[in-house]
Amino acid sequence: MPNILVTGSKGQVGSELQELAGSYAYNFYFTDRDSLDITNKESIDAFVKNNSIDTIINTAAYTAVDKAEEDRKNADKVNHLAVKYLSEISKEKNIKLIHISTDYVFDGKNYKPYSEDDATNPNGVYGATKLAAEKAMQEINPLNSIIIRTSWVYSSFGANFVKTMLRLGKEKDSLGVIFDQVGTPTYARDLAKAILEILPQVKNERVEIYHYSNEGVLSWYDFAKEIMRMVKLECQINPIETKDYPTPATRPHYSLLNKAKIKKEFNIEIPYWKDSLDECLIILGERK
Repeated sequence: MPNILVTGSKGQVGSELQELAGSYAYNFYFTDRDSLDITNKESIDAFVKNNSIDTIINTAAYTAVDKAEEDRKNADKVNHLAVKYLSEISKEKNIKLIHISTDYVFDGKNYKPYSEDDATNPNGVYGATKLAAEKAMQEINPLNSIIIRTSWVYSSFGANFVKTMLRLGKEKDSLGVIFDQVGTPTYARDLAKAILEILPQVKNERVEIYHYSNEGVLSWYDFAKEIMRMVKLECQINPIETKDYPTPATRPHYSLLNKAKIKKEFNIEIPYWKDSLDECLIILGERK
């Protein structure tokens, strides 16, 4: 039975992997920053050796996009250097590595869905540190390892856009939500399922990059409107432009991901975003 190390187990994807673990014939080791310091290579090496790890799923990340602008050192340690260490150990010990990356490696100026080989050009520190990790992993090149870029992640765990909208929708009569940033949300449970489904099929000599999000295209405004509609909240959602909601970090205006590669190579089906949102809202107890 494969021994799988999951980092970032208290995050959204890590939490969903824990929920799904019992349905798969794998032996999981779920870790967070308190149980394993992935910014320390010796700590990773000892954990891998002591537990005979043969697969690593890295869901850990410094995801405070705005805070990263002023905290580059720590963002780089978690998003870049930790992945470098995981890649080096994976190569040394012939361990399969699945690493989660982001749409923020792109500048959002495209006019069609981003494919895996489109030029990267991150707008801020978060995207830059995640891209540095991708490049380090590709350069080190552990065997049978992949990078999965995703976008707009939400789940029933942790803090995310869906839970924020539910809270504000109950507190306020109206909300302004950005309509000129376009992409697709990703239900973390769908991504976790996809990772576990494709895991046995991952066999490659060079690190491959794949894109994964739910199907469909929408703005944050559309997303908020659908949340309110599904849970029957009376809160009025008003469209606003990005310039009317300034943030320290610049977000991509367009981050739609082309998922043809992952669907074709691993023969997986990706759920439509509204169906996944409905499932999440049921789990949250907001829909019956």
